[in-house]
Amino acid sequence: MKELKNIIIYKSADGQTKIDVPFDSETVWLSEKQMAELFDTTKQNISLNLKNIFDANELKEKSVVKEYLTTSSDGKKYETQCYNLDAIISIGYRVNSVRGTQFRIWATQKLREYMVKGFVLDDERLKNGSRFGKDYFDHLFQRIRLLPNFLGK
Repeated sequence: MKELKNIIIYKSADGQTKIDVPFDSETVWLSEKQMAELFDTTKQNISLNLKNIFDANELKEKSVVKEYLTTSSDGKKYETQCYNLDAIISIGYRVNSVRGTQFRIWATQKLREYMVKGFVLDDERLKNGSRFGKDYFDHLFQRIRLLPNFLGK
């Protein structure tokens, strides 16, 4: 069982919601409670949507769920089920809330940008790339160096 260490801070556009988003194994992880906060809905709604996602075989539960140790405000450690980015995205497309709608608009814009341009850049992440380590920019530069090969054809 892992304890979450690497954290990305998510802050909603209106500044009302701030969530610590654990980053581990090339994805992010949220508990049902955190997803409820992210999408401004109830934990019960998140649980129901997750059940429906798994029942419909949209996602395989074993591949998107991980147990983590979390420390509560009283200092005690608890096992918490967290769900990866695939599950978070699936929930975002199902939940009926204003924040869910904002998520779908944002995701559609990013997908459209990718389909039209062939890439999407996160300007904020580029400014603060150090939180992802040196290899973040190495990977980006490696991809950019390939451009002359494609442009010459």
